[in-house]
Amino acid sequence: MKFGFDIDDTLINLRGHAFSIYQQKLEQEVPVERLDDFKRLEIHELFGLNEEEGRQMWMDHVEEIFFTNCSPFKGSLEVLNELAEKGHEIYYITARFKEFGERTKEWMKEQGFPVQDDHFYYGMNDDEKLHIIQELDLDYYVDDKPAVLDTLSDLRTSVYVRDQAYNRHLELPRVTDWYEFKRELGL
Repeated sequence: MKFGFDIDDTLINLRGHAFSIYQQKLEQEVPVERLDDFKRLEIHELFGLNEEEGRQMWMDHVEEIFFTNCSPFKGSLEVLNELAEKGHEIYYITARFKEFGERTKEWMKEQGFPVQDDHFYYGMNDDEKLHIIQELDLDYYVDDKPAVLDTLSDLRTSVYVRDQAYNRHLELPRVTDWYEFKRELGL
């Protein structure tokens, strides 16, 4: 089977990692429970930043956020490696900026994810993911972002949402536990 995965906040806890970096850089202690319940993907409001300040904070620290110790979600690494070992095709489809694409691919390999160079797509807008998913004719696709998931309703691909506070309004099958996802698919 062919599996497609977004990376940020689907396989790795980028939002939580950025939250920790923001706390450090802004010297603010915001309870993590506020992040867990926050209904927006962008986290700047939790730190009292407006949109422009939030955008600037992200851009000032994006490389640190992307390429330091961001943890995979429990089970994501193991489940993807098991899928690859069983002969399933694994594709990564991320909207990360083009200039960070190759570094992201190498970072994912360093973390132990099963990455084949020709199965790694990056640098597209959220709405462009649809075309890649269609071209690849994926059996399954997992993402966290409502803006992406809203474009995928007409696909024959089975679409799953990686559960986050900001996407709980979506009526899609959820991945809350990567081991449970694997069991649910009978793999």
